Amino acid sequence: MKFFLVDDEETIIKATTILLEGAGHDVTGFTSSIQAMEMIKAGQPDCLIVDIMMPEMDGLELCRKVKSDPDTAHIRVIVLSAKTYEFDRSRAQEMGAEGYLTKPIKLDTFVAELDGLLGNSLTATFWGVRGTLPVPGESSLRYGGHTSCVTVQCGNSPLMIFDAGSGIKALSDHMMGMNERITAKIFISHPHWDHINALPFFVPLYIPGNEFEILGARHGDTTMRELMSAQMDGIYFPITIREFGARVFFRDLGEETIEFDDIKVQTMLLSHPGNCLGYRIDYQGKSICYITDNEMFNAGEPGHNPGYIQRLADFCRGADALITDTTYTDAQYPAKAGWGHSSVGQVAELAARAEVDTLYLFHHDPDQNDDAIDAKLDEMKMALSMLGSDVKCLAPGEGDQIKH
Repeated sequence: MKFFLVDDEETIIKATTILLEGAGHDVTGFTSSIQAMEMIKAGQPDCLIVDIMMPEMDGLELCRKVKSDPDTAHIRVIVLSAKTYEFDRSRAQEMGAEGYLTKPIKLDTFVAELDGLLGNSLTATFWGVRGTLPVPGESSLRYGGHTSCVTVQCGNSPLMIFDAGSGIKALSDHMMGMNERITAKIFISHPHWDHINALPFFVPLYIPGNEFEILGARHGDTTMRELMSAQMDGIYFPITIREFGARVFFRDLGEETIEFDDIKVQTMLLSHPGNCLGYRIDYQGKSICYITDNEMFNAGEPGHNPGYIQRLADFCRGADALITDTTYTDAQYPAKAGWGHSSVGQVAELAARAEVDTLYLFHHDPDQNDDAIDAKLDEMKMALSMLGSDVKCLAPGEGDQIKH
């Protein structure tokens, strides 16, 4: 890609140039925003990286001029500033900037962060992949022992967090190390313990200046706010939600579609005790489905519903990634039927019917050690092969990241 860098600090220009040229990009630097403005139309860079505080013309005004000119409006703009205020981030977005990065530059992650902002990919990170309860110890070193938590990042839009099992504590530690204000949405599939019980340990909720929206299905007359606060009522946990320092909003969901920025999130009620939501995230032609917890039952069993399975397959149709409850092997399932979770064969048929690109096994039974998950993955690959499906299949572990 062709980059123009605009910053009145030569050291920033030099450091950024070294990083970008090292990644194979063409880079031209300007310490004068006026000179850069004069060269942009003729030079037609793919991306403009600008500081905010510059003596001749500040970076937000430069961004506004670029985005308001039909000849340069297509040029992507990334703001790189020492200003960490949410106001400046919002202003940059209003001016048309595609992303916002803060100084000092993180040498080991800068290029990857920039690629994420400029790409149209969805990035999912796994913070916990187990079901039911955490299983720390030697038998879970490769896949990890934390319960459900997955994040999805779409460009520079607010982070989406799916479920608040014990994996959200590792996410909390990661976020606190970033030393930045955080805006995010937390989507809860359902309020069973392994999906909500680490929310009180999510430290960013207690930090003033952060902002979160917590979304999920209400249960009868019990709202999402009441569901989340019940486990923090002073009896089960000594701190209540009144102690949250961040701005926290709650939203009850049914089967519906939510749209923000360029992202569309669709929901579907799943086959599981109580109200449980599956989520589909679509962003710039890419899609990820998060489907847990869910039981499809074997054909011939009383709970088997072909109409539901077809509707779920249609919901997941053509997704780049299907992250789904694959708790049991086929041999284990008969003894667990009716518990609200799926088996290898059931999931293989769903993935094949939905024609997804890649299937990610998730919500592993706590009695399955790492070797058992390896064997379950092999069983899944065999099941897909027997169906004549070309769906790819992986079993992610804690810390694994996927891009589509």
